[in-house]
Amino acid sequence: MSQVLVLAAALGLDLVFRELPNPLHPVAWMGRCIAALLRLKPRGDGARFFFGAAVVLSGAFLFGSAPALAGSVLRPAPFLVRALAGAFLLRQTFTLRTLLRAGKAVEEALRRGDLDDARRLLSFHLVSRDTAELTEGEVAGAAIESLAENLTDGFLAPLLFFRFFGLPGAWVYRFVNTCDSMIAYRDREHEYLGKFAAHADTALNYLPARIAGFAIVAAAVLTGGDGKNALRTMLGQHGRAAGPNAGWTMAAAAGALGVSLRKRGSYELSGGAAEPTVDDLARAGRLTGVAGVLLAAGLVFFSLGGSRVFFA
Repeated sequence: MSQVLVLAAALGLDLVFRELPNPLHPVAWMGRCIAALLRLKPRGDGARFFFGAAVVLSGAFLFGSAPALAGSVLRPAPFLVRALAGAFLLRQTFTLRTLLRAGKAVEEALRRGDLDDARRLLSFHLVSRDTAELTEGEVAGAAIESLAENLTDGFLAPLLFFRFFGLPGAWVYRFVNTCDSMIAYRDREHEYLGKFAAHADTALNYLPARIAGFAIVAAAVLTGGDGKNALRTMLGQHGRAAGPNAGWTMAAAAGALGVSLRKRGSYELSGGAAEPTVDDLARAGRLTGVAGVLLAAGLVFFSLGGSRVFFA
């Protein structure tokens, strides 16, 4: 029962409290650690591949050991203190509230008619692509894609790894995912440097992405979306997106909303002929929120039979 209590408490913390400021947030520490190590990167494709792999593996060991060390320090403390500390540490690896707030901020900017601010907020909070020339429909579409995709790596995956591997599993996942977001780019500098991180992140997200996709289908039924189209689009078009994982949730969202989600020069997920609007973005926020609730409820239920120590 200890694990399910920590999970429930962490979900409650996410519901009530905002993210820690960057100077205090462990994910920001991960980013600074990765950036510091990258200053030492060697020349040569082969050397860069092995260096990138070493960054991922050593950082995963370091940050995965941190919760186990905290557990050792807190072992003499009362159970409630250990459970609250565990919930706090787990909360730092995921968020649903911040994701939904980011989508809402882009929606509000579009409703004000401030496309420049919507582009800025989209770039700052949700996507890494260049947003300077995006149309209103492309901004809404990119935000919808990000809401759907981040349901996997920003919410479900770290909680799933917590279920099976405790807090070290959640923290290892978050570090690998942070490496992927920082160095896994297909340009000359990062092609080999980030290859190991990209493949590791793909492997870790394989199951969570598919579970999250089906959660969006279920949420479509509950929110008045087109559940059948969501399922059909997800199963038929998930392979169109870059990588084997992101398309599951994005295609499900496109089908649920009945819109086409496009990334220039890359892919198109056709859940319908319509270009996304600000109202579709609002619907996507509700869809993502309900899918998140379904996933959280499923995780809590799935954890009821577990008696795993949560710090290790």
